[in-house]
Order: sequence, then structure tokens, then C-alpha cells
Amino acid sequence: MKFLKVPKSIYTRRKKNNQRVNRMKKLSIVLIAALGFACSSSGVKDAANSITKESLMTHIEELSSDEYLGRSTGTKGEDMTVDYLVKEFKAMGASSGVEDGSYIQPFPLLGQKTMNHSMKIHRPMKNSSIHDYTFFDDFVAWPANQSERVDIKNAELVYVGYGIQAPEENWDDFKGADVKGKIIVIKNNDPEYDENLFGGKTRLYYGRYTYKYEKAQEMGAVGAIIIHTTPTAGYGWGVVSNGWSRERFYVKSEGEFAAGSTEMNGWVTYDAAKKLFSSAGLDVDEMLTAADSPDFEPVLLKNTTLSVQIDAEYRDINSKNVIAKIEGNDPELNNEYLVLTAHYDHLGITNAIDGDEINNGAEDNAAGVSAVLESMKAYKSIQPELKRSVLAVVVGAEEVGLLGSQYWGQNPTVHPGKVTGNINLDGMNVYGETNDIVIIGYGRNTLADLVVKVAEEEGRTVKPDANPEQGIFYRSDHFNMAKVGIPAIFPNPGNEFVHKPARYAETVDSVSAANYHSVNDEINEYWDLAGAVKDTRLFFEVGFRALNASTLQSWKAGDEFEATRLKMLEDSK
Repeated sequence: MKFLKVPKSIYTRRKKNNQRVNRMKKLSIVLIAALGFACSSSGVKDAANSITKESLMTHIEELSSDEYLGRSTGTKGEDMTVDYLVKEFKAMGASSGVEDGSYIQPFPLLGQKTMNHSMKIHRPMKNSSIHDYTFFDDFVAWPANQSERVDIKNAELVYVGYGIQAPEENWDDFKGADVKGKIIVIKNNDPEYDENLFGGKTRLYYGRYTYKYEKAQEMGAVGAIIIHTTPTAGYGWGVVSNGWSRERFYVKSEGEFAAGSTEMNGWVTYDAAKKLFSSAGLDVDEMLTAADSPDFEPVLLKNTTLSVQIDAEYRDINSKNVIAKIEGNDPELNNEYLVLTAHYDHLGITNAIDGDEINNGAEDNAAGVSAVLESMKAYKSIQPELKRSVLAVVVGAEEVGLLGSQYWGQNPTVHPGKVTGNINLDGMNVYGETNDIVIIGYGRNTLADLVVKVAEEEGRTVKPDANPEQGIFYRSDHFNMAKVGIPAIFPNPGNEFVHKPARYAETVDSVSAANYHSVNDEINEYWDLAGAVKDTRLFFEVGFRALNASTLQSWKAGDEFEATRLKMLEDSK
């Protein structure tokens, strides 16, 4: 069979035509992608720019008005706040983040008041009391298990140093000691003598009193007493005695505490601890120093026991979290979430100062709630561009112990292993635009790194916590997110103000300190929401990138929350 011979020139023309078509196709694809990216970038920018001074101020003025009575837990002011939040989420088109469609996650609390406190050192061989401590001046203590009566008689005492078990630091203060049924005595803080251990002077969770009481429960101790010193606490005894002698609040236990659970938690002064150790023939300073060695072993306080009696009464309180979501659009990723948190509660009504008894909580934290509301509204406006979903968890009962976020962490509405990260907004920059911003949690996870990247693109500087020894990371709602493994950050205002007079940062520091947790936390002449706008837009952009990132955010290797994160990721599969 003969084949028709086609001239070479025809092949050449066809080849050139095909190449031209392919180039046009590729160019079209590039143009379409570029156009889509431009539209996307433009849409995100427009959404961010919808966050303005006026939009933020609208919510702040409403929530911090006298009508809301200071938004205290379990009051009419709290109910009004919850109603307002639900109304705003519905109006923006965000859907309910709870199954019943109500937007509300209720949680039960207990208010605990104690009385008839007694703490005595005994010499068991002689069956005699050798010292009787004075409540408030020498010690504070309370039932650890929500009981109405503590009655511990002649319990043995074991000094356990810092009371830390940290495998990643090769540190175990218990060394296999059996402390069941005994009262453990604990040094405050965590080791600071070596920059390569426990973050050096950065206070980790191991240094927080909550960790030590949780460890006592885990180890089966009947009681736990922390030794207070001003250097190890960062504050004087008055902060402890005033704070722990008032009504305390807890998430109400849903069942009976297990037999053998810790009955009593407390603090003692340095002088009280000195008498306690002396009664056992030990020197308190030597014992406190000994705790700074990984080779430390628990010390039984020989020939010494402690008796503790406390009565308590309780009242039931019902509080609420408000939860809303905006669904992402990627079928494989929309069951993963970015969580935005802010607490809506404040201190309510207290003793009047110059005739004002309402703690309005404008900066703390109507401003943070406003930033979450406006961020959610902005995300809603670009919902088609979101791969993952956004969850707003606006929590109650923060001011009485981070209890709303604690409850969510224990009863999460989405699995923590499905949460890419948490941005917690607690107190915004209401005093003007700054070139810098502070991140509590700087360098600890990839979400914090993302803040650095976005800030650099905007010509801004991100700084770490200037006072890591104060343990601020563990004192707002993001901490309860971190406890269940979620990479979390807590932004704080910067102090490099622009367009402001010299030494303006010092003025802001004094004004903010004077207003903190007082009736003076109101909108005043120093307020300039340009800073809050700039910061909120930055967090919005960070959140957008986390929502659309190829992978979930993570803790850095070796971080104290990394192991929990890995477990949660595995459990969520």
C-alpha cells in the first residue's frame, strides 16, 4: 500500500499552529489563575478592610454600657450579653456551632465559700499539737473535691520538691514514692537555674499551681500545699490570701469524686513552711534549694503530721458559651476548624468608687468580643474562598477561673484534633496604632510563626512576651485550648506607637493599669481604635492563611503540648 506523501511544509505549519494553540491555552490558564488570585486577594483585602473603627466601636459601646451591668457570671448582664451575641451571629449569617441550633453551650458552675478553717501541726508520738496556723495570715485552704467538709486528721506529709513529672525534661520529683493518703508539700514555680531546662526563666505549666494540684490528684494525695514565696510566685502573699479567701468558682462535677481523691488544696507562707519543716528537723531553705536538682528525691517529714478542717457551702450558677461557625468549602477540609476565642464576662457590680459601681469591661473584654464578631462577619463575606471552617467560641466565666473555655475543652463541640489552631483575643489595643505587636506563645507553634510572616509583610515587628516568668500564657482562655493540644496564641498590644506624642507608651501603661479590673475600664479620651483595627485585620489575614493552608498548624518539637497534640490528631482519625 502506498502512502500519500505530505509536503514537509505542511507538517511545519501544523506544528507551529499546535504550538501556538498550546501557548495560548497555557497563557489562558495562567491568566485565569492570576485573575482568580487577584480576585481572591482583592476579596480578602476588602473583607479585612470592612473591619473599621466604627464597626468595632458599635459592639464595644453596646456591651460596655451600664445597661449590661458589667456582664458578671450568672447575672442578668450575662443573659443580655448572650442574647446580643446570638443576635449578631444570626444577623451576619453564621450558623450555630452547637447541635441544637441554639448557638448556646450551657455549663454548670459552683460557687464555693469556706469557713471554720483549722490547720495544726501534730507530734504523733506524743499525740499533741505543736503549732496552730491562722487562716489568711499563715495559710489558705479549701475543699478540692467540692465537698462540704474537709476533716483530715494526722496525715503524714511528704515534700516533693516542685512536684513535677516531665519525661521530656528527664525530670521526676516523685521517683516512685507512694503519696496516697498523704499531704504533699510543694515548692512553687518550676526550675529556673538552667536555660536548657523548663524554658529557663519562662514559667511553663509545670510551674502553675493548677498543674501541682492536678498532679496531687493524679498521685492520690489526700492534700496538696504549695509554699509561697514572692520570688517563686511573682507576687506577694496578699494576692494569694485575698484571692483564695473569697468565693471560688468551679465547673460543677457531674458525678461523685472517686474514693481517695484529693480532699484539700492550699497555700502556706514561707514562715509557716519554715515551722512545718522545723518540726520535722529540716531546714526550709535547704529543702527549697534541694528541689533544683533532677536527682531530688521526696522527703518524708518525720515525726510530724497535719490536721486540716474546713467547712464549705455552695451555690449553683448556670453560665453559657456562645458558639457560631462559618462552613468552609473544601469537601476534604471543611470538617477542620480555626477557633477564635474571646471571653464576654467581666466583674459586674462591686463597691462604688465616686458613685460608680459598674465594672464595664470595655477593654477587658468587650474589645476582644468585638474583634471576634467583626472577624467572623468578614470571613462570612468571603465564605466561598475558605477551605476550612471558622468556629467562634465566645466564652463565659473567664474572670472566675477560665471556666467557660475549660468546659469547652472538656466538652468540645468539635474534636480538638480537627482544630488547626486558636487565636484568643483578650484585651485589644484601644490606644492607637503601633508598629509592633506582642504574641504570648511566640516561637512555640507554627501559628505564631504565621503571625510573624504576615506582620513582616506589613512592615511590622512581632515581639515575645517581655515577662515570661509571670506565666501569662496560662492565664487566658487559649490555655485551655492548648491543654487539649490545639496550637494557640494570645496576641497582646505593642507599645511602639505611631502618630502619638513622645512617651505616649508610658501614658498608656499607666492608664491601662489604673483601669484594669476596675470601674474605670470604660471608653475614655485616650481611646483610639486605629490600633485595634490594624491588629484585628492582621489576625484576620493570619486566620485566612491558616484556614487555607495545606496542613494543620502544629506545636514545635519538644513543646509541652506537642504530645497531647499528636495524640489528639491520632484520636481524630
